[in-house]
Amino acid sequence: MTQKLDTLQAAIERVIGDRIVHLVRDRGELTLTVKATDYAAIGKTLRDHPDLGFEQLIDICGVDYSGYKDGGYEGLRYAAVSHLLSVQHNWRLRLKVFAPDDDFPLVASLTPIWSGANWFEREAFDMYGIVFDGHTDLRRILTDYGFIGHPMRKDFPVTGHVEMRYDPEQKRVIYQPVSIEPREITPRIIREDNYGGLH
Repeated sequence: MTQKLDTLQAAIERVIGDRIVHLVRDRGELTLTVKATDYAAIGKTLRDHPDLGFEQLIDICGVDYSGYKDGGYEGLRYAAVSHLLSVQHNWRLRLKVFAPDDDFPLVASLTPIWSGANWFEREAFDMYGIVFDGHTDLRRILTDYGFIGHPMRKDFPVTGHVEMRYDPEQKRVIYQPVSIEPREITPRIIREDNYGGLH
């Protein structure tokens, strides 16, 4: 395993070169961080270069770093993290890119390179609000079309903004402000008369 990682790391350093922002080796895995401006081009290189051969994209997920290290993190807030697999070389790589603008997180789409990125990018858009430039059908995939916000962002309220319920009078589903009834959070302890041998 170590020799294989050495080979992969050397190939990445040779092929990608000075476009590498970070190349971290931890727990038997490599994570390559690149600039947003180089993201799509490096993705294509990772797929097409014979020494790398990452022909399969396994997953893309969004990350919100605003609460990272208990709020002590001072870098860019949003990242898209892709997991790549090379079947021919039997190795994996994590590819990370940070969106340069926290107010409007935008990175290039990988769908022209790996068509399987389609729904993963839609999920990252829906959950984190990361916009993938060049995606041909970037719309919500997990939340309702009328949903407001992006629920996996650290600043999204746990209760949400609205709740939906079926209204029998209107005979349809309606949205209304969240109404959470206060409840007692102290657990009740019920003990028998002779609990633990005590009288």
